[in-house]
Amino acid sequence: MTELERLRELLDRDQVKLGVHIRKMNSPGTPVYRAMENVLPAGAILVGSFGATALVHFYLGAAILAVGCWWWLAKHLPRVKDGVFDRTAALVLSSEPQFDFWWSRGVLSLYAKLPDGEERAATRRNDWRAWVRDLPLTLETLPAGHMMQEQ
Repeated sequence: MTELERLRELLDRDQVKLGVHIRKMNSPGTPVYRAMENVLPAGAILVGSFGATALVHFYLGAAILAVGCWWWLAKHLPRVKDGVFDRTAALVLSSEPQFDFWWSRGVLSLYAKLPDGEERAATRRNDWRAWVRDLPLTLETLPAGHMMQEQ
């Protein structure tokens, strides 16, 4: 069993958490970036606000902008973060070269809690293969949710 296969198994059993640097991955040029989920809603909010200001009144434009900003931050942004995480996890866990490439870019991190309570984490400066090999065969199941989103 390769280190990536063991890592997939540990992730499936919620014994290890995968961390993804959302800001780095949700930027133009990465394979998981979707311009339509980032640019189109913000543009629609701005155009609606400017249009309401020009055609009706300043207060309507300000209200549309305020409601649009609330919707963006409270409703839309969490869905974007989840989508970026899911697409990144699928991409990096698809093959070792992909995982190695994104690991070297500082986009990924790993976390596990050992049965004795010790917590272990690995980031770009660590060797992720050695980190996975050094984990004991039995680990604690981590709390619900298998993702760590780094801002």
